[in-house]
Amino acid sequence: MKKTIWAIVLCSAVSGFAAGKQLLNLDASGLAMQGYDPVAFFTQHKPVKGLAQFRSAYKGAKYLFASADDKALFDKAPSKYEPQFGGYCAYGVSRGNRAPIKIEAWQIANDRLLMQYDLDIKDAFNQDQQGTLKKADQNWPSLVDQYGK
Repeated sequence: MKKTIWAIVLCSAVSGFAAGKQLLNLDASGLAMQGYDPVAFFTQHKPVKGLAQFRSAYKGAKYLFASADDKALFDKAPSKYEPQFGGYCAYGVSRGNRAPIKIEAWQIANDRLLMQYDLDIKDAFNQDQQGTLKKADQNWPSLVDQYGK
């Protein structure tokens, strides 16, 4: 019962702010993930730089891909591959902050692409991965409301 209530609250919060503001960790040109291919984290299990000829836009962010196949996978289901928390550090979000990321400090948890500030922070996040992820999910709507555009 508690899990069901939590899922309803989370879905309501997500849908409530998703229609309005966006909070994305982008460079000055609107590029997400420092130009790395979000699909490659799932398929190749490592960061792979995207190429300019394979580009998609989603929720106000530009994404680059290493191949036409990766672009097609993303275009078919972008929410599956986009980085969580707008591409900000998941541990930072769990603490109520926005923090930059280092691309090598990535992970997939619960089929979600998470970025982290650095490898030490990734280790701290993983000391209680599910609890920290739950805190990040709880804090994200407030950060979007406060800093989003």
